[in-house]
Amino acid sequence: MRVALFVTCVNDTLFPGTGRAVVRLLDRLGVEVDFPLAQTCCGQAHYNTGYRHAAEPLARRFGEVFRGYEAIVTPSGSCGAMVRELYPRMGERARAEGRGGTLAAALAPVVPRTYELTEFLVDVLGVTDVGAYYPHAVTYHPTCHGLRGLGLGERPMRLLRAVRGLELVELPGAEECCGFGGTFAVKNPDVSAAMGADKVRNAESTGASVLCAADSSCLMHLGGTMARLRTRMRPVHLAEILASTEEEPAA
Repeated sequence: MRVALFVTCVNDTLFPGTGRAVVRLLDRLGVEVDFPLAQTCCGQAHYNTGYRHAAEPLARRFGEVFRGYEAIVTPSGSCGAMVRELYPRMGERARAEGRGGTLAAALAPVVPRTYELTEFLVDVLGVTDVGAYYPHAVTYHPTCHGLRGLGLGERPMRLLRAVRGLELVELPGAEECCGFGGTFAVKNPDVSAAMGADKVRNAESTGASVLCAADSSCLMHLGGTMARLRTRMRPVHLAEILASTEEEPAA
């Protein structure tokens, strides 16, 4: 199987360790991963802010760059949802506006082959025990796009429960948004900050030392909130936990 890593802008720019963790994890599971250097932004920020036409060239490029792969894996529920949910809408709206069906045709091969990491592990590889070791108390925040957009359900929790040494603690109000929401945090900073503080206080109440999620953008927001509240918790991406072993502990 030819598998490509779609690392996303946030990971590439701010959290490269997450991308490296995905490669280590999949390599350990016998999956050879390619990293197409021509990949760029998927256009989510543009689309969600109302600049649909500006997002179209980025979507078209995604289709061109990842066309030849049997699976495209991303450690981001939000970017995964952009491809799976919104790319088809973009293609159909371009067609409805009389601009032809070339965008829809460019996106059709890659949309069904794009998987968020936990989907790929559980649904494609058929594994929940990935051989990870992480001796910490962890609470899991299901981010909005993963929870509501992709419907990840229990997949992340099943993977975490199989990690040796890990104590999984239930997060109160888990399904509530953390307040990031991309440009929502910029346009509504006070509301965003209050939502983030509520989420962090709920996480602290569990007694866990690690707050885990499958989206680095939400973890960035929550990590900043943790720093301001001076909590001892750490935000850690799910991929880094799953990539951790006794020989290769998480950073």
